[in-house]
Amino acid sequence: MTANRAIQGPQLICIIGAESTGKTTLARALAAHFDCPWVPEYLREFCDTHARTPTAGEQSLILETQHLAELAAQHNASQLNLPFVFCDTAPLLTAIYSDFIFGDPSLYGRARALHSRYALTLLLATDLAWVADGLQRDGEQVRAPITQMIRCELDTLAAPFASIQGCGVGRLTSAIDTMNSIDLRRTRALKTS
Repeated sequence: MTANRAIQGPQLICIIGAESTGKTTLARALAAHFDCPWVPEYLREFCDTHARTPTAGEQSLILETQHLAELAAQHNASQLNLPFVFCDTAPLLTAIYSDFIFGDPSLYGRARALHSRYALTLLLATDLAWVADGLQRDGEQVRAPITQMIRCELDTLAAPFASIQGCGVGRLTSAIDTMNSIDLRRTRALKTS
């Protein structure tokens, strides 16, 4: 694959960040702004359905189910000739948390390969107040190390990404401005931070 190859079909836009950084809120808002679909985080559905967090042995299921939901949304968006699909988190975050929480780095290979599908990754800063959210929160103290792990992975992958900061409308405006300022068909050659 060449760096300047045009990507066909709806572009997957990854919204990633540590817990309580506004991923879901931003994914929904971007989807509404661009009138495109968004893919909810499967981990939330899993926790709600099972009334618990996944075990170490279930991390691969979380990763693959997230991936399948993204593929389905991208296919549906293609049928409707829509330009984007906004993904509330990514398999890469599952791999990072699996490593951080369980000391299991085995999901990185698959997650890294899947991350190459995103036209752009929006890395959310930890400038929002931490908020408890049921079973899915490990605590404010994990946000800095998780953010560092995400940034390290994106740097290693040479994935095109932009850091998004700000609160409320400012955060949304920052994300929209970032998307409007780049040619998403050529982001394989772009990296912003």
